[in-house]
Amino acid sequence: MAFITPDFTAAAIALTALSIVSLVALRGWRDWIQLKRDELAAGHAPLAQDPGVPHAGSRIEIADLKERLRKLEAIAAGVDL
Repeated sequence: MAFITPDFTAAAIALTALSIVSLVALRGWRDWIQLKRDELAAGHAPLAQDPGVPHAGSRIEIADLKERLRKLEAIAAGVDL
């Protein structure tokens, strides 16, 4: 009669794997936070972007506004989209 059943073994392996993944993620998070602290302490901002090129978030926002405007114009013209 075996004390360790296959279910217990699988659960132990899963718990061990979850623990390892969690510890690796925690270590990565701490290293990233330390990197940001070092950047702030050194007075360096993240790499500056070319002033002629808008930020990606701005381009997405502008595209969204254009799409909304197009829909409102279609509603005003009585066109179904």
